[in-house]
Amino acid sequence: MAQEQVQPTVFGSLNDYSKGGVQVIDDDPKNYVFSNVFDVAAKSAPYERVAVAKNFEYVIEAVRAEGTSGWYSCAHDEFALCIDGEIEVELLKLDDPDAVVDPQSEGAHALDGDPNGRKMGRLVLRRGHMGILPVGSAYRFKSGAPGAMMIQTIQGPVTVEKWAETCQQM
Repeated sequence: MAQEQVQPTVFGSLNDYSKGGVQVIDDDPKNYVFSNVFDVAAKSAPYERVAVAKNFEYVIEAVRAEGTSGWYSCAHDEFALCIDGEIEVELLKLDDPDAVVDPQSEGAHALDGDPNGRKMGRLVLRRGHMGILPVGSAYRFKSGAPGAMMIQTIQGPVTVEKWAETCQQM
């Protein structure tokens, strides 16, 4: 009986990742582009939210977590997924969310200064942990060492598009 080969699972990090690629089966390779979230986060400024995937208005942003971010708020729920390191999310329930971010707006908005509200608590995200960034709140991120996360949101004013720099074409 032939012995089955086992493919090891390899986890990437900011300090150790392979850019990878796309294996095209039955199509033109020119129809595909891809980016590596670790590569994008490693080359980004702290808390720069770089779009790495897009489906209509929805985006996945790759983020380098390092130090303390400014405050953000959004008129809809967002999700943050830690993919490297440890990232703390501090949450405030805003006193008047509609005065901070237009309820008809989309995407995250950077806030000027400290928002008014009461502490909701904090999340400590480690590799593989996901947290919700709820509507009606303000949040900021803290990381004692460089880390990386992905944020699922709707494209908005803080979403940075660098497709020519971040995508590799086949």
